[in-house]
Amino acid sequence: MKKADRQKVVANIIETQVVQTQDQLLQELEKAGFQATQATVSRDIREMRIVKSKDSTGISRYTILKNIDEEKLTDKLNNMVKEVGISVTRVMFMNVIKTLPSNGNLLAALIDDANFPQVVGTVAGHDTIVVISPDVESAEWFYSQYHDALLKTK
Repeated sequence: MKKADRQKVVANIIETQVVQTQDQLLQELEKAGFQATQATVSRDIREMRIVKSKDSTGISRYTILKNIDEEKLTDKLNNMVKEVGISVTRVMFMNVIKTLPSNGNLLAALIDDANFPQVVGTVAGHDTIVVISPDVESAEWFYSQYHDALLKTK
């Protein structure tokens, strides 16, 4: 089984079905004739930029982030911060963003994709994101960008 073949099947499953968990994705892969471990599926999710988000009916499901140009990505990120962001708190060289439930992973993926030099990486949960910067000045920049964006919507 080649990785590219498996990932093509994963993409097809996610685009054509409501998949809410890794276990469900593993079962669908098996039905398609692919044996994989949970660790393999986890790696595929990360590499393929698969995130959980709510669809138009409000159901939380896996979706694949598509490549979009940098300007559109920044606009999408700013809009999403305004829509789902609750607060941003800076702690030394990190920022902690609180979001509406089920939005942490998607917002973190957008931050990662923006490739800001002021962001080393993110750690995301259900409704909280830790944004790690290389230094205090970078964290201050990030805080000012997104704290101000949140203030404009409140």
